[in-house]
Amino acid sequence: MTITHQSQSAKALLTSVQKYLPTDRASAVEHSLEYAINAHSGQERDSGEPFIEHPIATALRLADMRLDTTTIQAALLHDVIEDCGISFEELESEFSTEVASLVDGVTKLKRLDMISENSAMVKQIATPEATRAASLRKMLVAMAEDVRVVLIKLSDRLHNMQTLQHLPIPKQQRISRETLDIYSPLAHRLGMNDIKWQLEDQAFRYLMPRQYKSISRLVNRKRAEREIYTEAAVKAIKAPLAKASISCKVDGRVKHLYSTYNKLQRYERMGRKFDEIYDLIAIRVVAENVGDCYAALGIVHSKWRPVPRQFDDYIASPKENMYQSLHTSVRGPGNYPIEVQIRTQEMHEIAEEGVASHWMYKEGDDTDPRSDNFETKMSWLRQLLDWQRELSGDDEYLATVKTDILKNQVFVYTPNGDVKDLPAGATPIDFAYRIHTDLGHNTVGAVVNGKLTALNTTLNNGDVVEIRKARIARGPSLDWLNSDLGYIVTGSAQTKVKQWFRRQERQSNVRRGKDLLKKELRRLGLKYNEKEIVASLDYDNFADLTEALGTGQISVARVADTLSPAPDEVFKHEPDNGKPPTDQTKGLIVMGEPGLLTRIARCCNPVYGDEIMGYLTRGRGVTVHRQNCPILRDTSDTDRHIPVAWGHYETTYASRLQIKAFDRVGLIRDITNVVSSENVNIHSLTSDEDDKTNACTVSLTVYTTGVEQLSRLFSRVETIPGVDSVLRVSEAQVS
Repeated sequence: MTITHQSQSAKALLTSVQKYLPTDRASAVEHSLEYAINAHSGQERDSGEPFIEHPIATALRLADMRLDTTTIQAALLHDVIEDCGISFEELESEFSTEVASLVDGVTKLKRLDMISENSAMVKQIATPEATRAASLRKMLVAMAEDVRVVLIKLSDRLHNMQTLQHLPIPKQQRISRETLDIYSPLAHRLGMNDIKWQLEDQAFRYLMPRQYKSISRLVNRKRAEREIYTEAAVKAIKAPLAKASISCKVDGRVKHLYSTYNKLQRYERMGRKFDEIYDLIAIRVVAENVGDCYAALGIVHSKWRPVPRQFDDYIASPKENMYQSLHTSVRGPGNYPIEVQIRTQEMHEIAEEGVASHWMYKEGDDTDPRSDNFETKMSWLRQLLDWQRELSGDDEYLATVKTDILKNQVFVYTPNGDVKDLPAGATPIDFAYRIHTDLGHNTVGAVVNGKLTALNTTLNNGDVVEIRKARIARGPSLDWLNSDLGYIVTGSAQTKVKQWFRRQERQSNVRRGKDLLKKELRRLGLKYNEKEIVASLDYDNFADLTEALGTGQISVARVADTLSPAPDEVFKHEPDNGKPPTDQTKGLIVMGEPGLLTRIARCCNPVYGDEIMGYLTRGRGVTVHRQNCPILRDTSDTDRHIPVAWGHYETTYASRLQIKAFDRVGLIRDITNVVSSENVNIHSLTSDEDDKTNACTVSLTVYTTGVEQLSRLFSRVETIPGVDSVLRVSEAQVS
């Protein structure tokens, strides 16, 4: 196949893949390139260059890392679904399901990014910050499912950062801030240091242009001096290493601009000047095997005096991103500090490419040691999926990832010798929650390196931590959420503590709501079915409903009113001039028997909203009872039962109430004032006093529009000083 697009980048890509891929795999990449060129034909970027240059640059970066064929193909095609309208099925048919899935994963992330930039959509969906949080959450979860998705995304972001000058300044700053906050730390967490520093320097350039230019000038001004110093230091250490017969490569490097800026900020706080900074220089020793690494360390320490507390052994205790190396700081020539890194060639590749090294092409080689225990080494990725299930809010999820994944890590040990990574500044409580949620909830003490330690002690690299658990479950302390006390650093631990307290509060609210509902329905004389009431109020379950009652989100009166079925839409009757009839029975509908005479049963006095049932009497029409009326229930002739329903009239119905209260002057006046304020008419009122106990019972008959108004009336009457309870009673109970 001949590539018609003869750009330098296309030629560079094919040259790169042909160096390490066999002919058939290189042809597959070439086919993907041709497909992408045709798909993007006629499209341009903001810079005016052909759009195809972007996917080619993305794929070329990954090819230079020697990634597998599938990833290179997906990188070339990562924009064709979104920008060219090509379907998943077409990609699957043309290439493979694996390629199509990777392209689809990257496409979903891109769509979310586009939503975050579309102000019209943002206004309809959410704030820009919230939408970007959702986008990043999707990316992190997609990465956890297949890391190659984020490898493509990082390469895509790097090329976008390298061509950012063509965008408006506000957009440059937003993308750069996101790069510095999320993508650069993520590249670091994946061990991809080469991409990390490039992303950082590009973001630094647009976020802090003045500081960027200043650091660039300072670095360039001292460049010649540092190069001379670095060359002398490399030469000084090469001789003793060769004398000890240690075969290795030694080179020096200067720290990058953004890391130089951060170091300069720290030095300025210490009162030191840029001219005094010599530990901007690092020397790297790449040996043939691990034994030579430790031997080289001994040579370095014998040649130059080591700086106290500046040694880390990441070979014996690798970082979670698979990084392995020996780190030490020494006083080099002229007594200036130098950082020395010692590692094998394989460790060096992993240090530069990180997780990407797992996919570095190894045709026919299934014994590559980098494949061993890959899932174990990347166990932190599983936490992204765990948090996806545990955390509901996007902002909460992103904050947890930033704290627990993207910050600098410390490595501590369990008593069994298992290594756990935690963010810098983590405490024994953070450690306990990383082991198990239940252990965290019931932590009462911690032993660090054999000594009983306060729970807000900061853990350091290499600490051995043992957690003491309460014998009886007691739950976390509210003090743990006080950031000033420093008990918890990790977002995941904070979330679990908050969730525990929310559950306790929820249980309390559910109990309160159930009590309110039970009390209200008892005094109204109503029965209810949990499933029906949940469905009618559109709640997921009865616990959610009672929690809403307990927190006051909905009123108990509204719930009580929904317990009776709404008037059936089939039976509509328009009232004359919109006025309710004077006869309350005209608001009743007898199912299937229009025109029958109806009357309200005096034994139970049903009101609008009650569940009702009719009883067909000879010569007297239909008598309407409450459905739970004892007299109706005790009748043996059930054939006379007939369905009835309330019409849509909101006429008034008589209800008999019984009020238990402490007898005092003005009680009756207060009761009548409250009833009248609810626009409820009083038909009759009697009171019965008990001189011995000074208690009284007030019985009254009122006319209400239905259950909802009656429920409100109950709540108002119960607030009257001296009133103990209000109940609705039937005529039988009164007699």
